[in-house]
Amino acid sequence: MQLKYKSYWRKSGLKGKWGNIFLERLSKHNPKNVLEIGVFCGVTAKNTCDFLYNSNRNNFTYTGIDLFGSNQSDERDENKPNFLKDQKFSNPLKNIYYNYILKENLNSIESVQKLLKKYSQNIKLIAGDTNKVLKEIDLQKIDFVFLDGGHSYDTVTNDLMILYGSMKDQKKVILCDDYGKESYISEVEKAINDFTNKNNLKLNLIENRFAEIIT
Repeated sequence: MQLKYKSYWRKSGLKGKWGNIFLERLSKHNPKNVLEIGVFCGVTAKNTCDFLYNSNRNNFTYTGIDLFGSNQSDERDENKPNFLKDQKFSNPLKNIYYNYILKENLNSIESVQKLLKKYSQNIKLIAGDTNKVLKEIDLQKIDFVFLDGGHSYDTVTNDLMILYGSMKDQKKVILCDDYGKESYISEVEKAINDFTNKNNLKLNLIENRFAEIIT
């Protein structure tokens, strides 16, 4: 399968080669049920669903959790991109199209649902803070997680603890963003290091950016 990450005319945290590297990890592990924490504008969600459909046809699920513009419990928890505050585009056509014609907030749950409408029977989008909502979700069938939500030490630790509680000893995958020097956030690195050390888990550093944990 040729792996090519598409932007779908939206902004994504996986620019350039990073989207293709993400798809390569999906290809390596070939999951059927994926959870993404930190959906942003839905670009990675759409690429993930495209991949899952090509691999499994309609026998897959995608779950995405994001604040989707709602307030978080602690403003220090998430360093929001400026794009989410004012939705400015360097491309003037995008600026006109989204801000003046559609008048659409690309980080809204409605916008992401529209982007993923082809897979409406396979997806579930959840608006909320993972410190509250993650423990309420049935994670038993999830076999691959892309963790890119709240970036505070406490939130990353919380997310990992809940995920690991459902995935322990099952050889499932948690792929964490913003760990290596290519996209480094110190609290993310410390939380992941402390968690893997405490639970005696091996950490694979992927391309100096992603931390891959096999449960």
